[in-house]
Amino acid sequence: MAKNLLIVESPAKAKTIEGYLGKDFTVKSSYGHIRDLVKSEDAIDIANNFEQKYEVPADKKQIVSELKKLAKEADMVWLASDEDREGEAISWHLFDTLNLKDATTKRIVFHEITKPAIMAAIDNPRKIDYNLVNAQQARRVLDRLVGFELSPVLWKKVKPSLSAGRVQSVAVRIIVEREREINKFQSEAAFKIVAIFGKGKQAFKAELPERYSRQEDAEQFLTDCIGADFNVRSLETKPAKRSPAAPFTTSTLQQEASRKLGYSVSRTMQIAQKLYEAGHITYMRTDSVNLSETALAAASQEIISAYGDKYHQHRKYKTKSAGAQEAHEAIRPTYFSNHTIEGDGSEKRLYELIWKRAIASQMSEAQFEKTTAKISISTRKEELTANGEVMKFDGFLKVYLESDDDEDDTQQDGENTMLPPLTTGQRLDLEEMAATERFSRPPARYTEASLVKKLEELGIGRPSTYAPTISTIQNRGYVVKEEREGKQRKFRVLTLKDKNIVKEERLENTGAERGKLFPTDIGAVVNDFLVQHFKGIVDFNFTAKVEKQFDEIAAGLEEWTTMIGNFYKPFHADVQSTIETADKATGIRDLGVHPEKGEKVSVRIGRYGPFVQVGENASDDNKDYKPLYASLRSGQSIETITLDEALELFKLPKVIGEYEGKPMKVAIGRFGPYISHNSAFVSLPKEIDPHDVTEEQAITLIEEKRKKDAEKLIKAFDEDPTVKVLNGRWGPYIEFGKQNVKIPKDITDPLTLTFEQCKALAAADAKAPKKGGKKFAKKK
Repeated sequence: MAKNLLIVESPAKAKTIEGYLGKDFTVKSSYGHIRDLVKSEDAIDIANNFEQKYEVPADKKQIVSELKKLAKEADMVWLASDEDREGEAISWHLFDTLNLKDATTKRIVFHEITKPAIMAAIDNPRKIDYNLVNAQQARRVLDRLVGFELSPVLWKKVKPSLSAGRVQSVAVRIIVEREREINKFQSEAAFKIVAIFGKGKQAFKAELPERYSRQEDAEQFLTDCIGADFNVRSLETKPAKRSPAAPFTTSTLQQEASRKLGYSVSRTMQIAQKLYEAGHITYMRTDSVNLSETALAAASQEIISAYGDKYHQHRKYKTKSAGAQEAHEAIRPTYFSNHTIEGDGSEKRLYELIWKRAIASQMSEAQFEKTTAKISISTRKEELTANGEVMKFDGFLKVYLESDDDEDDTQQDGENTMLPPLTTGQRLDLEEMAATERFSRPPARYTEASLVKKLEELGIGRPSTYAPTISTIQNRGYVVKEEREGKQRKFRVLTLKDKNIVKEERLENTGAERGKLFPTDIGAVVNDFLVQHFKGIVDFNFTAKVEKQFDEIAAGLEEWTTMIGNFYKPFHADVQSTIETADKATGIRDLGVHPEKGEKVSVRIGRYGPFVQVGENASDDNKDYKPLYASLRSGQSIETITLDEALELFKLPKVIGEYEGKPMKVAIGRFGPYISHNSAFVSLPKEIDPHDVTEEQAITLIEEKRKKDAEKLIKAFDEDPTVKVLNGRWGPYIEFGKQNVKIPKDITDPLTLTFEQCKALAAADAKAPKKGGKKFAKKK
C-alpha cells in the first residue's frame, strides 16, 4: 500500500497527476463534492448560529467508503482540490467526512497540472484555509436561505413550482429591464450621405458628418452637388497604434468563445475544465490577468523563436476586478511551445483561442498610418470626410484580434481600408452620391457572453458563478435563448449619378436576433413581484455589496455568521409580511373591448402560462357564464401583445381547405395544435404556427401521416378492425382495442399470427400480474 493518498476532484485530473508521482502515491478522485446540505428545511439551524446539517448523497457513499479505507491505510493524506473557495470547501468536507487528522493531512494547491507545478505544491503544503471555507459557507447558506424562504412566497403569490435565487434574480432583472428599454424605444430616421470619387482601384468613399432628418433637406443637398466642384481641402496623416488585450480571465474567455466560436457559457467552461484536467491550460476559474515570471519567459522564448525579436514586447497586466483573489494567474497554455493539442474539434479550437490570446498579450503593438482627407464642395459650406488606414507593422495582429459585442448591422458606407494617393487642392471626380435612410437602433439584447460582462461590471457573482447562474435562469423558464426572425422594413434611397437624382424604396430585414436572451412572461412577472416586495434581493448595489462581504470573510476581516445574521433578520420579516399582505401577481393587462361581444379583453399569467381572456369570470349573479380563453403564440408577450393580435388567437378552429372532398380543420387541443380530416387527426410540428398553416402544408402532413401509419401496420383482421399487429418503437406488438400486448419471443414472424392467437395472447396478458410501477407519497 502507498504511503501517501492524494485526493483530487476529478478522475481525469487524477489520471494526469498519477503519471507525475511515483509508487509512493495513490491518486484518487472525490468526483466533486462528497456531501451537501440536506434537502429538508432543517438544513440550517437559524437559532443555533446558522449551523448546517450535511449528508452524503446515495451516489457518493461508495466513494466515501473507499476514500475512508484508503485514508486509514495511508501515512499522509494530501487534499488537492481546486485552488478557489469552492475547492477549499471540498477539502474541508473531505477532512470532516473522512475523519482526517491535522497531523497526517496536508492541503496543496496548483493552478496548472504539470510535473513541476505538482512537485512544487508537494514541497509547499499548507493547512486548510478556514477563511476561504467560511466565505464559501456564507455564500451557500445565504443562497439556501433566500431560495428556501422566497420560493414558497412565489408559489402562493405568483404560480406553483417557481423558485428564486439571489444572483439569478438579479440576472433576470437585467434582462427584463433591457427588454422594456427595447419595447419603449422609438426609432428615428435620418439620411446618411456617402459619395464615391474616382473609378476602379482609385475609387474611394467620403461621408458627410451631418445627417438629415428630412428627405427634403437630403434631396436639396444632392441637388446642390449637381455640377459642383470637389477639391481636397486638407490632408492629415498621423501614426496610430493598437495594443493587445490582456490574457483571458473566466469572463473574458466566456465572452470571446461566444463571439468567435459560438459556444454557450456553460459549454466553454466544460471544455476548459477538460483542457485543465488534461494538463493543457492553467486553472480556468480566475479573475486575474497576471502571468507568472515562468510563463512570461516561456511566451518570450516562443515569440522570438516563431516570429523574431521585433514581435516581442514584455507586458504585465493589472487586474481591475475588485476582489480578484481567487487565483494567481490568468488562463494560459501550460506549455507555450504547444501551438495546438490532441483532442476533439471543440477542445482544439478553445485551446488555440487561449494560446493566441496569451501569446498576443506579450507581442508588440500593431502600427498604422491613418489618413483623413477633408473635401470641399463649391456649392455648399459643409465638407465630406474620407478616412483611410494603412498597416505599417502587424505586431500582435499576426496572431490574434479581439472581437467585440457591437453588432452594427448598418452598412459601413463611408469606410475605406486605404485611400489612393491624394494631394491638397486636388480636384476630384464625383462618380456617385447617395442619401440613404438609416434608423436609430435600440440597445442590444444580451447574449450569454454580454450578460456575463454586465454582471462582472456590476460586481455581481464571481468566476465560479457566471455559468451556473446563466444555466439556472434558463432552466427555470425565466429567460429563453433563441433566434427570432426580423421584419421587413422600407427605407428610402436618393442617388445622384450623371447629374440625375433617382428616388427609390428598398426593403431591409430588421430586428432579427440570433442566440439572444429574452425574458419570458413568467420571468417578467416574478421580477416585478420581487422588485416590489424584496427590492434588496434584486438590487444591484446590494448584491455587489454581498460579494464584497464574501471577499472580506475570505480575507479574515469579517465573521461569516454575523454577516448572515445581519441579512437574515430583516429579510425574514419581509417574507412574513409579504405572505400576509401581498396580492397575487398575474401581470394582468387590459387590452380593450371585443368589437362584437362588447366584453373586456385582457391578458395575464395563469397556472399553465400566459393567456388572453374575453369576458369577466363567473359571478354570483351569473354562475353559468364562461369566458373565452386562448394561449399566446410563440414570440408573443403579455407586455406587448395588441388587441388585434389577441383577437386573432380566437380564430381557431378554422377550416383551411378541402382534400379528397373532405374539409381540413386546424385546431388546438389538449396535446397541442392539430389538423382533423376525415375522422383522422394529424399533429402539427412545432415549427408550423397553427394560425399560419397553409392548405398545401396540411395535405403534405396528412399524406406523411398516412405513409407512417401504413409502414406501422403489419397485419389487420377482418374479424375485428380494432385488432392489429403493429410496428412499435421497441418492435412489433398487438393492439387489441385499447390494450397493447407484447408478442412472445418464440413468434419470430408477426405476419403468421392469427386472430385467435392474438385473442389468446390478449387474454393471457390481461390476467398476468402487473409489475410494480412508481409509487408516489400522498400529498401533505
